[in-house]
Amino acid sequence: MTTPDLGAPPRRITVDAAQVRRLIAGQFPHWAGLPVRPVAENGWDNVTFHVGDAMIARLPSAAEYALAVDKEQRWLPVLAPLLPLPIPIPLAKGRPDADYPFSWSIYRWLDGEPASADRVSDPVRFALDLAGFLAVLQSLDATDGPRPGKHNWFRGATLRTYDAQVRRALTALDGHIDVDLARELWETALDSPFDGVDRWFHGDIAAGNLLLDGGKLAAVIDFGTCGVGDPSCDLAIAWTLLTDDARQAFRERLSVDDATWARGRGWALWKALIGYARTVSRADEEAAEARRVLGEIFPPGS
Repeated sequence: MTTPDLGAPPRRITVDAAQVRRLIAGQFPHWAGLPVRPVAENGWDNVTFHVGDAMIARLPSAAEYALAVDKEQRWLPVLAPLLPLPIPIPLAKGRPDADYPFSWSIYRWLDGEPASADRVSDPVRFALDLAGFLAVLQSLDATDGPRPGKHNWFRGATLRTYDAQVRRALTALDGHIDVDLARELWETALDSPFDGVDRWFHGDIAAGNLLLDGGKLAAVIDFGTCGVGDPSCDLAIAWTLLTDDARQAFRERLSVDDATWARGRGWALWKALIGYARTVSRADEEAAEARRVLGEIFPPGS
């Protein structure tokens, strides 16, 4: 596979509520009278707005992110009834027009608050519920599913796709972390074989995409990076959110072998290294989070 260009992030466009109102009025006039307002916590890939009390409009913020719209429209209605937790189901597909350049979607609103360590009521129960969801997702028929590509930033493909990024990050972080240990863990991940059996994966199992109700896992959202391939990318959450006990329960529930676990740790390491390299000169929340995750990844006492 040709290594993709993973340089500067896409140039994002600005979307406001007035634009969304015009789009809805022009394409879905039966919803034109509903109030439109931004959601409280917006993502990066998409800009999201409440449409009334029961729907959201989700608009890609760049052309690269818009590649996921057709995939989500095609596959989420297929996957949703087979999964043990609610996921977004598209209600309508919007067209680009003079006011907005990409295809976009309207979904039913899913209640819940984004997961965080302090919001999870029972970390082990949360880990088991998440592992159960992923186990079912991985078991679904992957025939004709979307292979790794630009639509999902090559999630589900080999970690070697990101090797140049990691090497640059290690150079930048020399003197700030144990780069020899980080390099050893990364090379172990690269050398851990994938069995080649395509399985469904979400691609961005992160705290912000896991919704809680009363501290319990209630829904999984944002399938823009989903596809079929190596599902080890979905294991990164074990180091980015889960406690030690929960991490072990998560692994056991999924019956993850050593090679898959090492690749999953590699995905978490990649994200933490490039995040810390970008913020190492700052003393902000993003830098602190990258350091925290690296602390979870490195063996105790290292």
